[in-house]
Amino acid sequence: MRIVFMGSPDFAVPSLDTLVEQFDVVGVITQPDRPSGRGRRLSQSRVKDRAIELGLSLFQPKRMRDDASIEMLRSWQPELVVVAAYGQILSQECLDVPTSGSINVHASLLPRWRGAAPVQAAILHGDTVTGVTLMLMDAGLDTGPILAQRMLEISPVETGGELTHRLSKLGAEMLPDTISSFITNDIAPIPQIDGRATYAPMLKKLDGRLDFSQVAVSLERQIRAFEPWPGSYFQWRDMRIVVRKAQATEGGNTMEIGSIRTINKFPAVVTGEGLLILEYVQPSGKKAMRGEDFLRGSPSFVEENVYSKEQ
Repeated sequence: MRIVFMGSPDFAVPSLDTLVEQFDVVGVITQPDRPSGRGRRLSQSRVKDRAIELGLSLFQPKRMRDDASIEMLRSWQPELVVVAAYGQILSQECLDVPTSGSINVHASLLPRWRGAAPVQAAILHGDTVTGVTLMLMDAGLDTGPILAQRMLEISPVETGGELTHRLSKLGAEMLPDTISSFITNDIAPIPQIDGRATYAPMLKKLDGRLDFSQVAVSLERQIRAFEPWPGSYFQWRDMRIVVRKAQATEGGNTMEIGSIRTINKFPAVVTGEGLLILEYVQPSGKKAMRGEDFLRGSPSFVEENVYSKEQ
Protein backbone atom coordinates (compact mmCIF):
# COMPACT_ATOMS: atom_id res chain seq x y z
CA MET A 1 0.00 0.00 0.00
CA ARG A 2 1.69 3.19 -1.26
CA ILE A 3 0.64 6.08 1.01
CA VAL A 4 1.34 9.81 0.83
CA PHE A 5 0.89 11.60 4.17
CA MET A 6 -0.14 15.24 4.53
CA GLY A 7 0.14 16.98 7.90
CA SER A 8 1.86 19.80 9.73
CA PRO A 9 1.53 20.29 13.55
CA ASP A 10 2.19 18.04 16.55
CA PHE A 11 -1.26 16.50 16.17
CA ALA A 12 -0.20 14.83 12.92
CA VAL A 13 3.06 13.23 14.09
CA PRO A 14 1.60 10.10 15.81
CA SER A 15 -0.40 9.33 12.65
CA LEU A 16 2.75 9.59 10.53
CA ASP A 17 4.66 7.33 12.90
CA THR A 18 1.92 4.68 12.80
CA LEU A 19 1.72 4.73 9.02
CA VAL A 20 5.50 4.35 8.66
CA GLU A 21 5.42 1.32 10.97
CA GLN A 22 2.71 -0.53 9.04
CA PHE A 23 2.58 0.78 5.47
CA ASP A 24 4.80 2.09 2.67
CA VAL A 25 4.88 5.87 3.10
CA VAL A 26 6.32 7.08 -0.22
CA GLY A 27 6.13 10.81 0.49
CA VAL A 28 5.20 13.48 3.02
CA ILE A 29 3.61 16.85 2.23
CA THR A 30 3.66 19.61 4.83
CA GLN A 31 3.37 23.38 5.08
CA PRO A 32 6.27 25.62 3.99
CA ASP A 33 8.71 26.96 6.58
CA ARG A 34 7.42 30.25 7.99
CA PRO A 35 8.83 33.11 10.10
CA SER A 36 7.89 32.88 13.78
CA GLY A 37 8.82 34.34 17.15
CA ARG A 38 10.29 37.71 17.96
CA GLY A 39 13.28 37.21 15.67
CA ARG A 40 11.02 36.09 12.79
CA ARG A 41 13.30 33.16 12.12
CA LEU A 42 12.10 30.47 9.75
CA SER A 43 10.37 27.68 11.62
CA GLN A 44 9.50 24.30 10.13
CA SER A 45 6.54 22.11 10.96
CA ARG A 46 6.77 19.23 13.42
CA VAL A 47 5.86 16.86 10.60
CA LYS A 48 8.83 18.10 8.60
CA ASP A 49 11.08 17.49 11.61
CA ARG A 50 9.79 13.94 11.91
CA ALA A 51 9.91 13.20 8.18
CA ILE A 52 13.58 14.23 8.10
CA GLU A 53 14.31 12.00 11.09
CA LEU A 54 12.63 9.09 9.31
CA GLY A 55 14.40 9.78 6.00
CA LEU A 56 11.16 10.26 4.05
CA SER A 57 10.72 12.16 0.78
CA LEU A 58 9.36 15.62 1.59
CA PHE A 59 7.42 18.27 -0.35
CA GLN A 60 6.38 21.73 0.94
CA PRO A 61 4.18 23.50 -1.63
CA LYS A 62 2.81 26.98 -1.01
CA ARG A 63 -0.42 25.92 -2.70
CA MET A 64 -1.35 22.27 -3.04
CA ARG A 65 -3.93 23.27 -5.66
CA ASP A 66 -1.25 24.35 -8.18
CA ASP A 67 -0.68 22.16 -11.23
CA ALA A 68 2.96 21.59 -10.31
CA SER A 69 1.98 20.44 -6.81
CA ILE A 70 -0.57 17.99 -8.16
CA GLU A 71 1.98 16.65 -10.64
CA MET A 72 4.41 16.10 -7.77
CA LEU A 73 1.76 14.11 -5.95
CA ARG A 74 1.10 12.05 -9.08
CA SER A 75 4.81 11.26 -9.39
CA TRP A 76 4.64 9.32 -6.12
CA GLN A 77 1.83 7.14 -7.55
CA PRO A 78 -0.06 6.88 -4.24
CA GLU A 79 -2.79 4.35 -3.68
CA LEU A 80 -4.00 6.32 -0.66
CA VAL A 81 -3.49 9.81 0.79
CA VAL A 82 -3.84 10.24 4.55
CA VAL A 83 -4.36 13.79 5.88
CA ALA A 84 -4.05 14.96 9.50
CA ALA A 85 -4.19 18.72 10.19
CA TYR A 86 -2.39 19.63 6.97
CA GLY A 87 -3.59 23.23 6.89
CA GLN A 88 -4.83 23.59 3.30
CA ILE A 89 -8.14 22.67 1.67
CA LEU A 90 -7.52 20.15 -1.10
CA SER A 91 -9.14 20.38 -4.53
CA GLN A 92 -11.10 17.49 -6.00
CA GLU A 93 -8.36 17.13 -8.63
CA CYS A 94 -5.86 16.54 -5.84
CA LEU A 95 -8.15 14.11 -4.02
CA ASP A 96 -8.62 12.10 -7.22
CA VAL A 97 -4.90 11.35 -7.58
CA PRO A 98 -4.67 8.36 -5.17
CA THR A 99 -6.33 5.30 -6.69
CA SER A 100 -8.15 4.37 -3.46
CA GLY A 101 -9.04 7.87 -2.26
CA SER A 102 -8.01 10.16 0.59
CA ILE A 103 -8.67 9.70 4.32
CA ASN A 104 -8.72 12.53 6.86
CA VAL A 105 -8.00 12.26 10.60
CA HIS A 106 -10.29 14.87 12.19
CA ALA A 107 -10.34 15.72 15.91
CA SER A 108 -14.10 15.75 16.53
CA LEU A 109 -17.18 13.58 16.21
CA LEU A 110 -18.31 14.85 12.83
CA PRO A 111 -20.53 16.51 11.77
CA ARG A 112 -20.03 18.39 15.07
CA TRP A 113 -17.15 20.87 14.82
CA ARG A 114 -16.16 20.86 11.20
CA GLY A 115 -13.30 23.26 10.55
CA ALA A 116 -9.85 24.24 11.72
CA ALA A 117 -10.22 24.39 15.53
CA PRO A 118 -12.48 21.52 16.65
CA VAL A 119 -10.62 20.77 19.89
CA GLN A 120 -10.82 24.34 21.15
CA ALA A 121 -14.47 24.62 20.10
CA ALA A 122 -15.44 21.50 22.06
CA ILE A 123 -13.96 22.85 25.30
CA LEU A 124 -15.14 26.41 24.70
CA HIS A 125 -18.75 25.31 24.28
CA GLY A 126 -18.76 23.03 27.31
CA ASP A 127 -18.89 19.67 25.49
CA THR A 128 -18.33 16.72 27.81
CA VAL A 129 -17.28 14.33 25.03
CA THR A 130 -15.44 14.59 21.74
CA GLY A 131 -13.45 12.12 19.68
CA VAL A 132 -11.81 11.35 16.35
CA THR A 133 -13.43 10.79 12.99
CA LEU A 134 -11.71 9.10 10.06
CA MET A 135 -13.53 10.17 6.93
CA LEU A 136 -13.26 9.72 3.19
CA MET A 137 -12.43 13.18 1.88
CA ASP A 138 -14.33 15.22 -0.66
CA ALA A 139 -13.81 18.83 -1.76
CA GLY A 140 -15.97 20.27 1.05
CA LEU A 141 -14.88 21.40 4.51
CA ASP A 142 -14.89 18.15 6.52
CA THR A 143 -18.05 17.01 4.74
CA GLY A 144 -16.97 13.56 3.49
CA PRO A 145 -18.57 10.25 4.54
CA ILE A 146 -17.48 8.70 7.83
CA LEU A 147 -15.33 5.56 7.92
CA ALA A 148 -14.79 5.27 11.69
CA GLN A 149 -15.36 7.20 14.92
CA ARG A 150 -14.21 6.80 18.50
CA MET A 151 -15.37 8.86 21.46
CA LEU A 152 -13.29 10.42 24.24
CA GLU A 153 -14.49 12.10 27.43
CA ILE A 154 -13.26 15.64 28.09
CA SER A 155 -11.86 16.21 31.57
CA PRO A 156 -13.34 19.30 33.30
CA VAL A 157 -9.80 20.67 33.83
CA GLU A 158 -8.30 19.69 30.46
CA THR A 159 -6.64 22.30 28.23
CA GLY A 160 -6.79 22.48 24.47
CA GLY A 161 -3.19 21.32 24.26
CA GLU A 162 -3.75 18.35 26.54
CA LEU A 163 -6.89 17.23 24.71
CA THR A 164 -5.20 17.63 21.32
CA HIS A 165 -2.41 15.33 22.47
CA ARG A 166 -4.85 12.62 23.57
CA LEU A 167 -6.84 12.88 20.35
CA SER A 168 -3.68 12.66 18.24
CA LYS A 169 -2.84 9.33 19.88
CA LEU A 170 -6.40 8.07 19.39
CA GLY A 171 -6.43 9.00 15.70
CA ALA A 172 -3.13 7.19 15.13
CA GLU A 173 -4.48 4.07 16.85
CA MET A 174 -7.53 4.03 14.58
CA LEU A 175 -5.65 4.28 11.28
CA PRO A 176 -4.29 0.74 10.63
CA ASP A 177 -7.53 -1.20 11.08
CA THR A 178 -9.60 1.47 9.33
CA ILE A 179 -7.30 1.58 6.31
CA SER A 180 -7.16 -2.21 6.04
CA SER A 181 -10.95 -2.54 6.30
CA PHE A 182 -11.50 0.27 3.81
CA ILE A 183 -9.17 -1.25 1.21
CA THR A 184 -10.87 -4.65 1.51
CA ASN A 185 -14.34 -3.04 1.25
CA ASP A 186 -15.28 -4.15 4.77
CA ILE A 187 -16.33 -0.58 5.66
CA ALA A 188 -19.32 1.14 4.10
CA PRO A 189 -18.75 4.94 4.30
CA ILE A 190 -21.65 6.64 6.11
CA PRO A 191 -22.75 10.07 4.79
CA GLN A 192 -22.79 12.89 7.31
CA ILE A 193 -26.06 14.57 8.27
CA ASP A 194 -25.39 18.15 7.19
CA GLY A 195 -28.26 19.52 9.26
CA ARG A 196 -26.40 18.55 12.44
CA ALA A 197 -23.16 20.28 11.47
CA THR A 198 -21.46 22.90 13.64
CA TYR A 199 -18.36 24.85 12.70
CA ALA A 200 -15.07 25.69 14.39
CA PRO A 201 -13.33 28.45 12.40
CA MET A 202 -9.61 29.08 12.44
CA LEU A 203 -8.48 30.95 15.55
CA LYS A 204 -6.55 34.22 15.60
CA LYS A 205 -4.52 35.79 18.40
CA LEU A 206 -7.18 38.47 18.88
CA ASP A 207 -9.76 35.77 19.65
CA GLY A 208 -7.98 35.26 22.97
CA ARG A 209 -8.92 38.62 24.46
CA LEU A 210 -10.93 38.11 27.65
CA ASP A 211 -14.27 39.91 27.79
CA PHE A 212 -15.02 40.22 31.50
CA SER A 213 -18.66 41.09 30.83
CA GLN A 214 -19.14 37.38 30.10
CA VAL A 215 -19.86 34.89 32.89
CA ALA A 216 -16.87 33.50 34.78
CA VAL A 217 -17.63 29.89 33.82
CA SER A 218 -17.42 30.75 30.11
CA LEU A 219 -14.16 32.63 30.63
CA GLU A 220 -12.66 29.68 32.48
CA ARG A 221 -13.58 27.41 29.55
CA GLN A 222 -12.01 29.88 27.10
CA ILE A 223 -8.76 29.90 29.06
CA ARG A 224 -8.62 26.10 29.05
CA ALA A 225 -9.58 25.86 25.38
CA PHE A 226 -7.02 28.42 24.20
CA GLU A 227 -4.10 27.06 26.24
CA PRO A 228 -1.41 27.03 24.94
CA TRP A 229 -2.57 28.76 21.70
CA PRO A 230 -3.81 31.36 20.94
CA GLY A 231 -3.81 32.07 24.69
CA SER A 232 -6.27 34.18 26.68
CA TYR A 233 -5.27 37.67 27.78
CA PHE A 234 -6.31 41.07 29.06
CA GLN A 235 -4.65 44.46 29.09
CA TRP A 236 -3.53 46.12 32.31
CA ARG A 237 -2.01 49.57 31.84
CA ASP A 238 0.50 49.06 29.00
CA MET A 239 1.01 45.37 29.79
CA ARG A 240 -0.60 42.35 28.18
CA ILE A 241 -1.25 39.63 30.74
CA VAL A 242 -1.88 36.10 29.49
CA VAL A 243 -3.97 33.97 31.84
CA ARG A 244 -2.62 30.41 31.79
CA LYS A 245 -4.97 28.94 34.38
CA ALA A 246 -8.07 30.25 36.13
CA GLN A 247 -11.01 29.10 38.19
CA ALA A 248 -14.58 30.37 38.18
CA THR A 249 -16.37 30.88 41.46
CA GLU A 250 -19.46 32.66 42.76
CA GLY A 251 -19.46 36.19 44.13
CA GLY A 252 -18.70 39.74 43.13
CA ASN A 253 -22.27 40.53 42.08
CA THR A 254 -22.29 43.92 43.84
CA MET A 255 -18.95 45.02 42.36
CA GLU A 256 -18.16 46.68 39.06
CA ILE A 257 -17.23 44.37 36.16
CA GLY A 258 -13.45 44.26 35.74
CA SER A 259 -12.63 45.30 39.31
CA ILE A 260 -10.24 43.15 41.34
CA ARG A 261 -10.57 41.51 44.70
CA THR A 262 -8.45 38.86 46.41
CA ILE A 263 -9.38 35.29 47.31
CA ASN A 264 -6.86 33.34 49.39
CA LYS A 265 -4.14 35.77 48.27
CA PHE A 266 -4.96 35.24 44.57
CA PRO A 267 -6.35 38.03 42.36
CA ALA A 268 -9.93 37.53 41.19
CA VAL A 269 -11.66 39.56 38.47
CA VAL A 270 -15.35 40.47 38.75
CA THR A 271 -17.16 39.26 35.64
CA GLY A 272 -20.67 39.54 34.24
CA GLU A 273 -21.58 36.72 36.61
CA GLY A 274 -19.21 35.38 39.24
CA LEU A 275 -15.50 35.80 39.89
CA LEU A 276 -12.56 34.57 37.84
CA ILE A 277 -9.62 33.60 40.07
CA LEU A 278 -6.32 34.10 38.23
CA GLU A 279 -4.29 31.07 39.28
CA TYR A 280 -1.40 31.38 36.78
CA VAL A 281 -0.59 34.47 34.72
CA GLN A 282 2.18 35.52 32.36
CA PRO A 283 2.84 39.26 32.05
CA SER A 284 4.50 40.49 28.85
CA GLY A 285 8.18 39.58 28.70
CA LYS A 286 8.07 37.39 31.81
CA LYS A 287 7.64 33.74 32.68
CA ALA A 288 4.35 32.31 33.86
CA MET A 289 3.81 32.73 37.61
CA ARG A 290 1.26 31.97 40.28
CA GLY A 291 -1.37 34.63 40.68
CA GLU A 292 -0.37 35.30 44.27
CA ASP A 293 3.24 35.93 43.17
CA PHE A 294 2.08 38.36 40.51
CA LEU A 295 -0.03 40.20 43.08
CA ARG A 296 2.85 40.33 45.51
CA GLY A 297 5.00 42.04 42.86
CA SER A 298 2.19 44.31 41.62
CA PRO A 299 0.06 45.18 44.69
CA SER A 300 -1.57 48.13 42.91
CA PHE A 301 -3.31 45.66 40.58
CA VAL A 302 -6.17 45.27 43.08
CA GLU A 303 -6.87 49.01 42.92
CA GLU A 304 -7.67 49.12 39.20
CA ASN A 305 -10.19 47.91 36.63
CA VAL A 306 -9.26 45.62 33.71
CA TYR A 307 -12.52 45.74 31.75
CA SER A 308 -12.84 47.82 28.60
CA LYS A 309 -16.16 48.21 26.78
CA GLU A 310 -14.21 48.94 23.58
CA GLN A 311 -12.71 45.46 23.31
